[in-house]
This record gives sequence, C-alpha cells and structure tokens, in this order.
Amino acid sequence: MSYSAPLKDMLFDIRHLAGIDEIAKMPGFEEAGFETAQAVLEECAKFNEGVVAPLNVEGDRNPSSWKDGKVTTTPGFKEAFKQYAEGGWQGLQHPQDYGGQGLPKTIGAMCGEMLNSANMSFALCPLLTDGAIEALLTAGSDDLKATYLENLVSGKWTGTMNLTEPQAGSDLALVRTRAEPQPDGTYKVFGTKIFITYGEHDMAENIVHLVLARVTGAPEGVKGISLFVVPKFMVNKDGSLGARNDAHCVSIEHKLGIKASPTAVLQFGDHGGAVGYLVGQENRGLEYMFIMMNAARYAVGVQGIAIAERSYQHAVAYAKDRVQSRPVDGSINASAAIIHHPDVKRMLMTMRAYTEGCRAMAAVAAAAYDASHHHPDAEVRKQNQAFYEFMVPLVKGYSTEMSLEVTSLGVQVHGGMGFIEETGAAQYYRDAKILTIYEGTTAIQANDLVGRKTARDGGQTAKAIAAQIAKTEAELAKRDSVAARAMLKRLSAARQAFVDAVEFVAGNTKASPNAVFAGSVPYLMLAGNVMAGWQLARSLMVAEDLAAKGEDAQFMQAKIATARFYADHILSKAPGIRDAIVEGAESVTALPLEAF
Repeated sequence: MSYSAPLKDMLFDIRHLAGIDEIAKMPGFEEAGFETAQAVLEECAKFNEGVVAPLNVEGDRNPSSWKDGKVTTTPGFKEAFKQYAEGGWQGLQHPQDYGGQGLPKTIGAMCGEMLNSANMSFALCPLLTDGAIEALLTAGSDDLKATYLENLVSGKWTGTMNLTEPQAGSDLALVRTRAEPQPDGTYKVFGTKIFITYGEHDMAENIVHLVLARVTGAPEGVKGISLFVVPKFMVNKDGSLGARNDAHCVSIEHKLGIKASPTAVLQFGDHGGAVGYLVGQENRGLEYMFIMMNAARYAVGVQGIAIAERSYQHAVAYAKDRVQSRPVDGSINASAAIIHHPDVKRMLMTMRAYTEGCRAMAAVAAAAYDASHHHPDAEVRKQNQAFYEFMVPLVKGYSTEMSLEVTSLGVQVHGGMGFIEETGAAQYYRDAKILTIYEGTTAIQANDLVGRKTARDGGQTAKAIAAQIAKTEAELAKRDSVAARAMLKRLSAARQAFVDAVEFVAGNTKASPNAVFAGSVPYLMLAGNVMAGWQLARSLMVAEDLAAKGEDAQFMQAKIATARFYADHILSKAPGIRDAIVEGAESVTALPLEAF
C-alpha cells in the first residue's frame, strides 16, 4: 500500500488555523509564508512518497540486526538517510548559523508527519537528533556548539538521548551512571543505558550521545544529575574523527513494533571510561534533558497523527476494493464494496475525524511555539508560551492514544484479513503502541497536565483557553447551517465539561491528590478531545466560507462533514468523561489494595 501525503489538509491547517502568513511577519521568518510552506511540503511529499515509504514494510520484515557490537540497518535505510541529509531535511527548523534553514515549527511539524507516515522506524533517527540539537543550542558551551552542531544539523552525524537504566525507568532519581571529573576538564563516564533509540547504527559516521549521569559526590535524587556529550568517535581539533570512545552497544531489543529502529543497550566505560563533556552546569542535567524531552514529546504526538493517517489511507483503499455483502438499504442488488456499509463508513469517518482533529491541534500548537520565540511583543510571546506548554501533553497524550484506536479500527475494517501480516494493516497497530509509552507514558503526560499546567496556576491558562473556545462558539452561533448548529451544541457542552474538570483539578490537587490523579488521564483525554474539536469547529467555518466562494468545493464539503462527524461522535463524549473525573474518583480510590 503506497503512501500519499495529505497535502491539501496540511496546507489548509497551516494557512487557515495556524496562520502561516502571520508567522511570516515575525522577525526571522520573513521568507516563510504560505508559498514557501507549499513549496517545502510538496518537495517533502515527493521525497517521502518515493524514497522513504517503500522501505516501511521491508523494515518490519527485515529489521535492524546486531552482531559483534555493530548494528546493520534494514537494506535501503542507509542510502535513504544519505538522501534525507543531502536534501537538508534534518536542518529544516534549525538555525541558519549552523547550516539549517531556520523555518518555523509550523512547517517542520507537517514535514515530520510525512516522514513518520512514510516510515516511523526510519523517522526516529532524525527525531532524536532534533532533540540533541535543541539541548546543545540551549545549554551547550561555544566549544560544544562549534564541535557538534553543524554536523548534527546537516545529518552527517546523529544524536541520541540516554536517560533510562535497568533500575531507572521514568524515575530518574534512581540514575546510577557516574561521571568522574578529569584534570583536563573532561569526565569519564561509567554505566549502562537501555532503550536507546538508534544508539548504534550504520547510517552516519558518528553518533553523539547525550547522557544523564551523576558527578562523583553529587547530591542524591534528581538534583544531582548532570548532562554529558559522549561521542561514539572522538572529534579532533580540526573536526576530523579520532579514536573510538569507550561507549559500546552490547545488544538491541526485539520489539512488538518499530522493528527497523534499533533500540540499543549501551555500555559506557567498560574499558577505562568513556570520555564525556559537561553540557551547561553540573547538577542541572535534568533541566537540560527536559528541553530534549519537550521537543520529543511534541514530535511523538505528531508520530501518532502520522501513523493514524497511514492506517486510514490503507483502510480506505481496502474498503473500496473489498466486495462483501449487499448494502442494507437495497441500493445495490448484489454484493458491494464494503465502503457502502454504514458501519464501515462510521469506522472510516472515526479514523479520519480523529486524525484531522489532532493534525489541526498540532498545527495550532506549533504556531504558538513559533510566536513564543519570534513575536516582537513580550506579552504575546508569554501568552503563546503558556498555550504551547499546555498543549504539549495533549498533543503527545491524546494524539498517541488516538492512534491506537485508529490503527485498531484500521485492522477492523480489513476484517479477518487485517489479522494477517501480509495485508500490512497490523504493522501500523503494532508500531503505534510504543507511542503511548516512550517519552513519558500517557499517565506521565497527565501528571504534567494536572500538576504543572493546571494546578500550579489555579487553572488560569486552561480557563483562558476556554474563553477563546467560547469566542468560537459565538461565531458559530451567527451561522444557520445544520453542521454549524450541530458543532455549536457539542462544542458548548464540551467546553463546559472541560471547565468543570479544570475547576475540580485546580481546587482539589493539594487537598485530595488521589482523587484528582485517579482522573488525570481522563482529564487529559477530555482536554485533548475539546482542543481538537475546537480546531475542527474553526475548520468548519473556514470551509463553509470557502465553499460559498466556490473554492475546491469537494474538499471543503468533506472538511465540513468531517468536523460535523467529530462533533456528533467524538466531542459528544466530553460530558461523560467530565462525570468520570469529577464524580468518579471514589470508585478508583475506595477499593483497598488487598482487593486486587
């Protein structure tokens, strides 16, 4: 099944929801208006459809392999990655000072979706490199930047993120990897890191590991963690590669999905100590690592949208071809393609509505990120930063949980054939599962949403967003179309459910933490549902106006129908989730542990 990038929907979101032409008025983005976005996305689509997507099934069937400390990637990956780097795709969003193109996240996010739809296993390598670049840009010394950034931005080298250890998963206070200061200002690093994505591979000449470790004598817990650059190969003063560092891959994991992406166990310091270079200041490593984590969390949310899109396309193609049973309305007096059956349409529309809603939400979040960094007005930057930070756990948590439902429906549309690997539907389902786990499970995203993003400011950011949704409702109320009236009804009820949940969370987190955190994931799912629905409400109004002008009527009618479906079938769940959060805590917390 080939992949076709959903360019029309992406460009619609970039132009009408994210406001790319407004972003292009900000300093540094003057050349990044709609025409640039369109040109970049079209080129990105060609590359991913033609080069990366054809390797997806091969990666699942012939994954990366490890032998004698070396990892060989799926045939074709190395050549495709060379083309990716030469095309400048790694540096798309990164600063021009280091060889990047300096384009907005609003454009970069859509390119990221295409890469992940084409081949999620392949896309993970650049995703981790992006995080390493962000961390070095923020906290790296001038020497570290000069040594590593240009080659990372060009894709000549790749980056990794080393947090997890056998005894330290999400609880990084338990990290034991140690770093011993040396007289020359470097450190010797000793320890084991697990679950390191592309921790070893053959696609680039050097791998730059960013490693969390404790300096000798550092405080216990998270306050004693530092961040280090530990390259696979040492870098000479003239920029050439030197000796192999004491960082080695001792195995790779055998996984449910994303099989072509090598997930490495890395051993540091078995032969005298791996040379590491401190990033920023000692004992501030977790703070710096969160720069990488936040970039990665948003990117993982985009992965959820990407895999959902690929699964949807596969399911639609199958539903149009698979002939089975007569339509229930008697419209065809013979067996027909299953897309004629109402329940198959319902499943396909659910897949489509979820995917388009989350894509719109991610686009608006990316635009807020761009404004938070480039808008000339400090107060506008601050407001956009607060909005973006609120959205990150939603983009990550809601979009990835959504991808599980969508890819499961993709298997269901195929019926029994979906359970057979040869049809390809099952790969998306298997690949999607990791998304709700890595870079922080859904519960960890929900903890962030409750603690840092809602309770900390008494729900003020959340309520300010609700006020913006109310303005969209006021605009809907001026319209008399059936779709607009349906959306208004559902969006109003959903916004009220969201506000009720915000007040419950803000008002009870300190006094009754168990009650609040029992509903933390439902709260995240409610918030994500409402934000995606809000953006589809905006989409509906834009599409109605453009359809009235005769602009691409078929696409606009489909956009209106999708938004209406989301309102009736997905946004309508919000009041029930509100009840589970506000009134259902006791049914989670009351049962004694002995009863389990």
